[in-house]
Amino acid sequence: MSDGPIDNVFRAPYELASVAGAMVCGWIVLSWPGMLLMTSFQACGAAAALVGLAAWRLTQARRVLRFRSAVRALEPYAMYPGEIPWSRNAVFLGQGFEWTARHTQRMTLLAQPENEHLKQQSALYRWARRMELRVDAPPWLTRWTREDHPWNPVRPLPPVGGNPALHGVEIDEEEVHTALGELNNHMMVYGTTRVGKTRLAQILIEQDIARGDVVIVFDPKGDVELLLGMYSAAVRHGRASEFQLFHLGFPEVSSRYNPIGNFEQITEVATRATGPLPAEGQSAAFKAFAWRYVNVIARAMAAVGDRPDFRKIYKYGVSIDSLAKRYFVDWLDRNVPGWQDRFDPYPTKEQKDLVQKAEKNGREVELLLLAQFFKTNGYQDAIFDAIASVLANDRTYFEKLVNSLYPLLEKLTTGKVADLISPEYDDTTDTRPLLDWMSVINRGGIVYCGFDALSIRDVAEAVSASMLADLTSTFGRIYKHGATYGMSWTEGMRRVRLHADELNELIGPEFVQAANKGGGAGLFITGYSQTAQDIEAKVGSTAKAEQISGNLNSIVMLRVKNLATAERLTDQLEQVRVFTRLQASGVSDTNDPTEMADFASRNEDRVSTEKVPMLDPAWLMKLPKGQAFALLEGGKLVKIRIPLPLAAGEEGVPENWEAMLTAMRSSYASYVARNPEDALTVEGA
Repeated sequence: MSDGPIDNVFRAPYELASVAGAMVCGWIVLSWPGMLLMTSFQACGAAAALVGLAAWRLTQARRVLRFRSAVRALEPYAMYPGEIPWSRNAVFLGQGFEWTARHTQRMTLLAQPENEHLKQQSALYRWARRMELRVDAPPWLTRWTREDHPWNPVRPLPPVGGNPALHGVEIDEEEVHTALGELNNHMMVYGTTRVGKTRLAQILIEQDIARGDVVIVFDPKGDVELLLGMYSAAVRHGRASEFQLFHLGFPEVSSRYNPIGNFEQITEVATRATGPLPAEGQSAAFKAFAWRYVNVIARAMAAVGDRPDFRKIYKYGVSIDSLAKRYFVDWLDRNVPGWQDRFDPYPTKEQKDLVQKAEKNGREVELLLLAQFFKTNGYQDAIFDAIASVLANDRTYFEKLVNSLYPLLEKLTTGKVADLISPEYDDTTDTRPLLDWMSVINRGGIVYCGFDALSIRDVAEAVSASMLADLTSTFGRIYKHGATYGMSWTEGMRRVRLHADELNELIGPEFVQAANKGGGAGLFITGYSQTAQDIEAKVGSTAKAEQISGNLNSIVMLRVKNLATAERLTDQLEQVRVFTRLQASGVSDTNDPTEMADFASRNEDRVSTEKVPMLDPAWLMKLPKGQAFALLEGGKLVKIRIPLPLAAGEEGVPENWEAMLTAMRSSYASYVARNPEDALTVEGA
């Protein structure tokens, strides 16, 4: 039954009356054909036609009933990790449909007062929930009401909250896929805590691993289910040997990694080492001075064949004398044969001022004698000039200028973390593997990086930023020198999928470079964040935040709690026209004595169109957990349901992970204790 231009799928199922009438008539025709002057053959044909009419009208009624039911609750949607579909040409996101003006029209209809009752649960359902809260309720009764079975009329709804009507406005859903090439421009996932971001990440990562891509995951907090899901996927697809773990919170089972040891330009060392230092206001000058100091140290280390790491940078930062002396001797050995015969390591009486200067500045006398020997003989070297400018400063005064650098380096070189991020490459007793990005890309690796940001926030931010800068530098080299740069194979460019949870923790100049240039070298980023303002707050500028978002072409938005974040999606959508109905009635009388009628009445429905946004931002704040809107393929808006995970075993987990997994689960249990409202979403989020 049609309502004209308005397809009111939430009306009463009037077709059921036609079904009942057709079935009764069919029964009469078959029972008493003679009364209707029919033969038996004619009666059977007429009855068949009536049954066909009833079936057609029942199909129409069932469609209306399904819509009326779907606005209250949807059937659960879950699957095992191994059941997630994957393709070499497309990315699976879940079940859903393309959102059009038709669905906006249905949401408008559902907001009418006459349809308000459709969104409310039945009186029997509400009674069952009240009984479950009573302490004197019979146990057998509450067990029955809680039974999750399709035949239970009062079974509890899934603990996903939100407004189910946002997906219930369409009953014909299908698997949602987007072309793999669309993710080449990167993707951003927004959602508040515990609404399904991690589950979506697991689905995308499972497919990346199945396709054979290089997969890198940055997880600031350390999600145990994400880690186990990655490793299980690697086992399922025969890639367990390619899996590598890096975790700041568990150095004993982690791979070792030097964030500043690999570079193309030596200046990258100073940039990564001083990146976490504040750069606002007066701090900018001190950061610049610290950068120059670290750059001098890095240049000298590279010149003498010493690989930079945080521990050595800190050592030479506290006292550069030993490095300076080593560099001077090395340079003279290479460029001035027999220089030792002309150099006197003991000061003469004429060099009394130099001795006093050494004592005043806290420098070694022999070091200053070497510097004077260098200058006296007119030797020219840029690194020597840089070191000499450092030595010319009073040591106490100089330490004040670089004082902001020392606390950071102290944190990075204390405890077990120091051995993890400043590895001794020659130590054969340390069996932990070494992490190197070019090697990972070359062999098609899978890397999980946990930064333990909840425990060691400053260290986590420094290491993650340096790691991202190192990865960006690696892709810069690939971009510059070609797809097979540093590769042992010539099959073309490998796809590298970087999944960055809590993206705001990693945002910085390095990320902008990675997003801008990484795509040309095979790097494709999927970022996850709670709000758009998290990113803006981290970079400190709306313009910079917009620059970053401009590199994230596709958007997936789960439930958000911030209007500005919701508008980041809705503002990109056009407005659509929806039909509205206005009921009007009137009565007019007549004073004409020649007329038989005393009055005339009029009832009418006026249909007009109104321009409204395709999506109201408020709808994005009412999404059930595990549901999202996605803007894909240059403007295609789809509504999706993410499959909830079914329990799966820990496939082939290494034995030495046991203590780490126990500790990670304990951290999560503590989180749930502090946030009990999230306890219901362990399986789904």
